[in-house]
Amino acid sequence: MSTFQELGLKPELLKIIEEMGFVHPTPIQDKIIPVILDSKKDLIGLAQTGTGKTAAFGLPIIHLSDEKSKQVQSLILCPTRAFCLQVAYYLKTYSKYIKNYNVVSVYGGASIEPQVNAIKKGCQIVVGTPGRTLDLIKRKVLKIKSIRWMVLDEADEMLNMGFKEELDAILEQTPAEKETLLFSATMPKEIRRIAEKYMNDPEEVLVGKKNTGAENVKHEFYIVQAKDRYEALKRIADINPNIYSIVFCRTRRETKEVADKLISDGYSADALHGDLSQPQRDNVMNRFRIKHLQILVATDVAARGLDVNDLTHVINYNLPDELEAYIHRSGRTGRAGKSGVSIAICHSREVNKIKRLEQLSGKKFVKKLVPGGKDICEKQLFNLIDKVEKIEVDNTQIEQYLPVIYKKLDWLSREDLIKHFVSVEFNRFLAYYKGARDLNISIKSTKDTIKKGKAAGFSRFFISVGSKSNLTVPRLIGLINDATQKRNIEIGKIDIMKKFSFFEIDSTYEAEILKAFKNVKYDGGKVSVEISKPDTKSTNRRENSNYDYRKKRNTKRPPGKKRERGEKRY
Repeated sequence: MSTFQELGLKPELLKIIEEMGFVHPTPIQDKIIPVILDSKKDLIGLAQTGTGKTAAFGLPIIHLSDEKSKQVQSLILCPTRAFCLQVAYYLKTYSKYIKNYNVVSVYGGASIEPQVNAIKKGCQIVVGTPGRTLDLIKRKVLKIKSIRWMVLDEADEMLNMGFKEELDAILEQTPAEKETLLFSATMPKEIRRIAEKYMNDPEEVLVGKKNTGAENVKHEFYIVQAKDRYEALKRIADINPNIYSIVFCRTRRETKEVADKLISDGYSADALHGDLSQPQRDNVMNRFRIKHLQILVATDVAARGLDVNDLTHVINYNLPDELEAYIHRSGRTGRAGKSGVSIAICHSREVNKIKRLEQLSGKKFVKKLVPGGKDICEKQLFNLIDKVEKIEVDNTQIEQYLPVIYKKLDWLSREDLIKHFVSVEFNRFLAYYKGARDLNISIKSTKDTIKKGKAAGFSRFFISVGSKSNLTVPRLIGLINDATQKRNIEIGKIDIMKKFSFFEIDSTYEAEILKAFKNVKYDGGKVSVEISKPDTKSTNRRENSNYDYRKKRNTKRPPGKKRERGEKRY
């Protein structure tokens, strides 16, 4: 295993690396740093989170940069404000001992004037979100015609968030002779498109196998009604008293709601999302790292960069829209030679996703039953007894109190004393789970509802906008939340087509959805939402994004013209 000194970095960089306590580079750093230092090739880095990607590209870029020049030499794009601030923070730290070296972060949701002034003062690196970066380029404040390095960090997440057009607009204005460095946890088709269009014979560096689950991670799934998802989460936590887990949610609002509920119900939990400032984020992450928190509720983007080796569970409160992201999530547990469990809490329509995940990961997913009250109480009881049995007793600290304690409890027999002791902690579980209902849905009933074309508890809606209007999954979720002014409506499967889309909603809110979308506008036009009819041959054809249902009408021959040989009859 090499050391940072052997990589040939500047003394100023080695000094800060030593201060940070690093001796050996991580696998991705060991592979990527020499490539950037010794060649000018474009590069694709594929690695899971927590592998040290920021240092892998940041250290060699800082090493090679000209600190005497105040022109922007490197542009780094990140998916969110929180991630942008995090990357900028580390780059500033790495360049601490290099004089006149400046890193500027630019992002939306904040005043643009301080960011403009910071760029005008001069900097070597700009770290930005795609939207704000493009805005500054259009204002001719950020000049990127002569940059030497273009870094796309978490490229898959930027595309998932709908930044395809912004990325294209930025990349088209960069010089041809630059080095493009693309980092991604997954490699969907759109990433390949970017690589083919904007990169020149890139070298691909892979840390771990693509789309395969870790060998020491078990995969489990539970099937429940959408409305019971939170209750199932609590039972999973209760049946695992020593749980140390990240719970992944789809949106930042859902992240806040789930975390708030867990805290209110007495769990050691907190949320990690894009609305947190960097100090707030650092505080949550540090508390989680030192295990002052047992459960961290997060979105995919917010959790990126969090490096924790001892997770017992990864829980998918929602399965991700891009199934490759599941592999990315599950890889956070079972690290450093330890075992872990990756759990998916599914509603009835997601059974087919589980089958696709099995094919994608090459792993078997085991269907588990949501534990009942009796099982949970039993597990909690024996966990308490184990703690009592194994606790270290410090006689010097408690000796002075024992006479009073013995006298106070003298009237209790040995059996009664144990009962009283156990009941102190155990009564709340007994009371809470008394008469607890069964949350499980059988696979057979699930398959029956899927065959009928409707997920159990969900209604399917048609909406008159699609990808042509820049609609993405996150934007559609935001549109639904804004229209209804509610954040607790369960959203099921979403299909984005070219000119229209489909989404599933908890059937309880069917009438509310129709009412909420009566006067909604998107992309300058009025949005039409209606209940989708059950699948038929015709609707199946319409749901094909490549099928234009007006084609038949548009292909009629002009009056008097004969049908050509081979032409279809309509």
